[in-house]
Amino acid sequence: MSERLLVDGEERAALRDGERRRVLVEWNDTAVAFAEASGVHHLVEAQVDRTPGAVAVVGSGRSLTYAELDAGANRLARLLRRHGVGPEVVVGLCLSRTVDMVVCLLAVLKAGGSYLPLDPEYPSERLGFMLDDSGATVVVTETGLLDRVPSHGARVLCLDGDRADVEAQPAGRPAWPFHAGQVAYLIYTSGSTGRPKGVQVPHRAMVNFLTTMAHRPGLGADGVVVAVTTLSFDIAGLELYLPLVVGARVVIATADVAAAPEPLARLLDDAAATFMQATPATWRMLVDAGWPGRPGLTALCGGEALPVALAGALLERGVELWNMYGPTETTVWSLISRVTTPRQALSIGRPIANTTVYILDPSLAPVPVGEAGELHIGGAGVARGYLRRPELTAERFIAHPFDGTPGARLYKTGDLARWSPDGRVEFLGRLDHQVKVRGFRIELGEIEAALESQPGVRAAVVAAGADQSGGTRLVAYVVPGVPAPTASELRHRLLQRLPAHMVPSAFVTLDAFPLTPNGKVDRKALPPPSMSRPDLVGAFVAPRTGLERTLALIWADVLGIDRVGSEDDFFELGGHSLLALRVSARVREAAGVDLPPGALYEAPTVVELATRVAAEAGRADGPRLVALDRTTFVR
Repeated sequence: MSERLLVDGEERAALRDGERRRVLVEWNDTAVAFAEASGVHHLVEAQVDRTPGAVAVVGSGRSLTYAELDAGANRLARLLRRHGVGPEVVVGLCLSRTVDMVVCLLAVLKAGGSYLPLDPEYPSERLGFMLDDSGATVVVTETGLLDRVPSHGARVLCLDGDRADVEAQPAGRPAWPFHAGQVAYLIYTSGSTGRPKGVQVPHRAMVNFLTTMAHRPGLGADGVVVAVTTLSFDIAGLELYLPLVVGARVVIATADVAAAPEPLARLLDDAAATFMQATPATWRMLVDAGWPGRPGLTALCGGEALPVALAGALLERGVELWNMYGPTETTVWSLISRVTTPRQALSIGRPIANTTVYILDPSLAPVPVGEAGELHIGGAGVARGYLRRPELTAERFIAHPFDGTPGARLYKTGDLARWSPDGRVEFLGRLDHQVKVRGFRIELGEIEAALESQPGVRAAVVAAGADQSGGTRLVAYVVPGVPAPTASELRHRLLQRLPAHMVPSAFVTLDAFPLTPNGKVDRKALPPPSMSRPDLVGAFVAPRTGLERTLALIWADVLGIDRVGSEDDFFELGGHSLLALRVSARVREAAGVDLPPGALYEAPTVVELATRVAAEAGRADGPRLVALDRTTFVR
């Protein structure tokens, strides 16, 4: 039971002794012994010694045994040391999704360095900022990606071009001084001021995480993990390392396969997968495409809230479903929950081993069970902080109010949560303006700063809402200057600075923002985006053929707009990869044509796609069309 107190003129809840002990102590009794002096690579090396001949990694037609993986990483680690890599020296990794990617990860760790993922799909400006801010001294890449690496002062090693130098190194395991507090990797997350921030995650935190995951949800030596997540998203660490510390097999999905439902479903079957982790967007992509499921598959879902309907659909497909929660700053996942009924998707569960969670009010007092407060996380998974951002680190990583151990800290997640009576945590949303889009955590302020730096933009606000696929989309509200930029112009400019998932799909022009009585932007009063076609650079050109009209109707319905011209670009209209998959499914229904996964990227306008559909149908006069009633698209 709790009682109400009046504090500084506000009524607040006060916990009685029994409830206070329960939320602070009993529900945080998570202490478990782990190899806290070891590094991630030491866990992998121990498994190499146990099963050297077992297959460790598979991808793109190649495979490596545990012994081959270890030897390759040892050679590259020695070459990295020759180039100055040592304890906490940052090494940028700009790589394709192949078995060599895993070799490189282990090599950096064996050399004592800290790896920095550099996604080849990110804009050059963002990659350049990350390289400069991190102080990376070496970049490992491949010849085909050299043009994606911006100018910088780091030494470049090409896996293919410098292969002879790598192969010339001894294959024996190096043994350099190491301590578990060294930073294993540096991940940049979106920053509210427009400046991304680098999260420093030490080995000790990752070792605790992997040790915990090996037991719950659990993975055995007979497991096969299909890895689908980009290296720039920290959850990729589970997919790549967990199998290697238990003797299982990692199957690397290429970026194209991971983004398309049919190839991904086929890979799950061909690889005899037993385990896959993905965001709700990827699981929804599979379900929407008619994936029948895979009995015996352990399905981990995280990165954003798990919808109840999606949980039900996955359970119907016979998977063992787990809901996962955790910010990058507390090392991948901090709370997990087994989901056996759809309603359980509302819970993010309980803390993992050596992790503590607290739901606190603004004065850092624990709130009663059932009441909302800010979620704080402590324990072995708490990262060191943000690289060269002491003020922000002090603001978000605070002194632990319930642990007298010197240096103990809590991370303020900014998430709203509450305790359920059985000791599980329910996620209620964000306290600030940070959102998740297709699994990526985004600070809306960073996008707003990028918009306000553009010519012709006087002010900008970015909000998140639901898109036509049931996911989250970003909407930019702009007060324009003179001359006013078009939506197409803004989109193209933002793509030069931001990753595609951070570029708004809709742009709304306003004369002024609605304000609250205290003069702040009233985000709740911002109007919904119009269903009208966006203001594009090109003028509207009406579809000319029956096939073009059919495709235009499909696009209009999928995108939620009133009309689409034959020369309009799907992505400039607000489309993205998941909506592109919906278009492909609708084209299959209407025209009987199966488009390849990348068709809309190669033919992004209606007229180009019509040509592609006709070619796929194999006849010059176009495919057989099913009549579509325009009234079915009226909302």
